[in-house]
Amino acid sequence: MAKKKQRSNVSTIVIRVLAIILLIVGIALIFNKQIGNQMISHNQTSALSGLTRKQIEQNQKKKGMYDFTKVKSMGIAQATRSQIKKTSGAIGALAIPDVNMYLPVMLGMSDDAMSTGGGTMRANQVMGKGNYPLAGHYMTAKGILFSPLEDVKKGELIYLTDLKKVYVYRIYMKKIVDPSAVWLVNNTKKNIVTLITCADGGANRWAIRGNLIKTTKANDENLRVFKLK
Repeated sequence: MAKKKQRSNVSTIVIRVLAIILLIVGIALIFNKQIGNQMISHNQTSALSGLTRKQIEQNQKKKGMYDFTKVKSMGIAQATRSQIKKTSGAIGALAIPDVNMYLPVMLGMSDDAMSTGGGTMRANQVMGKGNYPLAGHYMTAKGILFSPLEDVKKGELIYLTDLKKVYVYRIYMKKIVDPSAVWLVNNTKKNIVTLITCADGGANRWAIRGNLIKTTKANDENLRVFKLK
């Protein structure tokens, strides 16, 4: 009788533990997107606030990942990995004040880079020279990664910095293109910036381009536009 009672107690405990585990998993699934968005937002904020010239110089020496086929859709796993390992390498900052967009510029398009900011798309690109293309994930939560690009307008300003200089671009092109429009990544004689993110649920891409209109030495005053602190 005692053995039956003991087995019954063990079964009850097991059932309760399983119920708790299922409840936790259920809650995690429900709030998966919100948790992921919060992590991504923290990634981009912390990368900006910790940005220094020394860090940029060190990260510029690293090898980036530029294989477009290896870029995965954004999820909580990538955001968590980036937060834990802290391996993403910021090499600058991007700001579009008119749409409240403030992000670190990352080296390459690895999962860590793309879960933190805008990733460079060529190994040899240089700020302020030729075409400077950046790719970023479009998130349904406004204000995270490249989702604000949907709201930009021609004539608005894009700011880039490597903390040595500040580059100001004026948007002259905004259009939806086919995913195969790789010409957007190619270098150009004109000094421009190209920003690319998903459109139409991933079926197409938003392509935004701006002409370089001003280059100035970075100082405390003109770096305020990036909200680094």
